[in-house]
Amino acid sequence: MAGSSHGHTPAAWTGVIISFIGFCVAGVFMVAANPAGFWAGIGVTLLGAVVGLAMKMAGLGMPKESPEYAAARARAGEAQPSH
Repeated sequence: MAGSSHGHTPAAWTGVIISFIGFCVAGVFMVAANPAGFWAGIGVTLLGAVVGLAMKMAGLGMPKESPEYAAARARAGEAQPSH
């Protein structure tokens, strides 16, 4: 995986950061026994997924792989010697 850019896009980073903040907010309010705050945190977590998807649709995510590139990558993987 070191050679790939899996997840290294503005859409992925933004979605994960927003979801992480929502997760932390939900955790704090769960410990504080505040259901409204907990559900608000869950809402922020889901908002992160929506924002990430919207950014991906806006072109800030990983580009789709062409069939030719996928075939070349598969051939290169088969040519690697196994250890």
